[in-house]
Amino acid sequence: MSTSHDELKVKPSWAFLFSHPAHFLSFGFGAGLFPRSPGTAGTLVAFPMYWYLAPRLSDALFILVLIWAFAIGVWVCDKTGRELGASDYGGIERDEIVAFMLVLFFTPAGFVWQLLAFSLFRFFDIWKPEPIRHFDKTWHGGLGVMFDDILAAAYALLCLALIKSVIT
Repeated sequence: MSTSHDELKVKPSWAFLFSHPAHFLSFGFGAGLFPRSPGTAGTLVAFPMYWYLAPRLSDALFILVLIWAFAIGVWVCDKTGRELGASDYGGIERDEIVAFMLVLFFTPAGFVWQLLAFSLFRFFDIWKPEPIRHFDKTWHGGLGVMFDDILAAAYALLCLALIKSVIT
């Protein structure tokens, strides 16, 4: 459920992003300002973050970082959405970043698997099959923004697991 620029209290810009750390984090360090497909741009931000963090953290610590990132995401997305006047504005990308980092954590090693994971995650994030669509429409604020992408991540991971079981 994205809102058009015309319905916003504030027009997103670099000045808006740098006006508060919450805006910078929720807009995926600027990825949310991409004029076309900001969700794809936000999802792409997860790759370098994952590639940097995964080899440096234990699995348990990585999961804790994701939980922390999710919790912070609820707050920053809520704050940014309130200031924009749209709880789930299309440029808010923190949800894609955290959810896709979760997908990458469970994705088999290799570029082809990661590309497939990216494609599946974007497919489910855009299509929003049930119950994703239900939560996208009924849960608002930061938790709603973050939660529906976790569901899209779950669908992507289920598909990856099924594909892996069939080909191995």
